Amino acid sequence: MTVISTERDTDALTLTFVAEFAAPVERVWRVWEDPRQLERWWGPPTWPATFERFDFEPHGGASYFMTGPDGRKSRGWWRFLAVEAPHRLEFEDGFADEDGTPSEAMPTTSAVVTLEAVENGTRMTTVSRFVSLEQLEQLLQMGMEEGMRLAMGQIDGIL
Repeated sequence: MTVISTERDTDALTLTFVAEFAAPVERVWRVWEDPRQLERWWGPPTWPATFERFDFEPHGGASYFMTGPDGRKSRGWWRFLAVEAPHRLEFEDGFADEDGTPSEAMPTTSAVVTLEAVENGTRMTTVSRFVSLEQLEQLLQMGMEEGMRLAMGQIDGIL
């Protein structure tokens, strides 16, 4: 079923995705904890991800790049704040320069992912939080909402 709802809350400065999968919570958790599975869905279908570093633990981090259809690379990083298998993940998400250094010119968001058992599998709720309305609008204009919807749409094929 994948993404069942998306909600923008400009007062709370959040963008929330709710997705459901016909798989148990523990299986859905693995698409987050295994970088090879994460690479198969983090990023829209035409911008696949490659994780170069992945320390999946509190205070750990990840660095990755997504490659566009024209070969152009867009780099990013994560800093894990909480890893509570198999139900909750919290991380900061930002852009990086060509050398992988976090970009101070681009926004950093925080995300909380929760997985809960539902009648036919797992509900995954992902809440991205922004520091300002301008930041939220900037990332929406860059295609974050559609990109995340397309990215999450690839999870069913992995499960």
